[in-house]
Amino acid sequence: MAKPLVFEYRGSQVSFGIQKIDRTKLYGYVDTEVVDEGGRACEVGTLLGDGHSVVGKGGTGIAYLSPDGLWRKKADLRPVDRDGNLIPTAKSTFDTVVPLTDAVTIEDYLSHNVHLIYLLTHEPPEGMPAQPIAELLEYLRGGTIYRFPFSYRGGVSASIGFLLAGGDGNLFLCVGVPTTIEYVGLKATAAVVVDPGDDAVEEDALDFSMV
Repeated sequence: MAKPLVFEYRGSQVSFGIQKIDRTKLYGYVDTEVVDEGGRACEVGTLLGDGHSVVGKGGTGIAYLSPDGLWRKKADLRPVDRDGNLIPTAKSTFDTVVPLTDAVTIEDYLSHNVHLIYLLTHEPPEGMPAQPIAELLEYLRGGTIYRFPFSYRGGVSASIGFLLAGGDGNLFLCVGVPTTIEYVGLKATAAVVVDPGDDAVEEDALDFSMV
């Protein structure tokens, strides 16, 4: 179970659990099973580079090697730029308390491509006053949207998270990136086509051999 997402609102902490919303939960899914001539379920195999060896499920994996060919754990890896300098990383949002101070407009939210949506469920910690969460819910359900950096596991950079309420009153965390819009123009002026009208139709219908 994932850690709760903790926000700081007006000096108090508000805790939420998250549940990912994906297409399978909204629309269901279809599972396709491949069988052989005898009706037995088939498994995926990997054809090796020699062209005739097949490795079954679980027979391959990803390994991290140093330039010297030595085994390296993923936890030992560090991101660097082209010059070998360390790149600052973003911590997981679940390892910190997120201050809700950056309220944005609906236009700001719509200018992002949202690729992840989570349903939030309130998980009040012991001893927390009830008034801050009541005020927060009131503002969110009234149309207030809060923006903050979001990173699930941590990494080189963080995405943009939006805390907002849906039309049904439920709270959602929407994660996305700013939309990049490129404006282009015509390299050449388009030809203007003029409607010839009825006169031109009559002119085309004339047989000049009769003149």
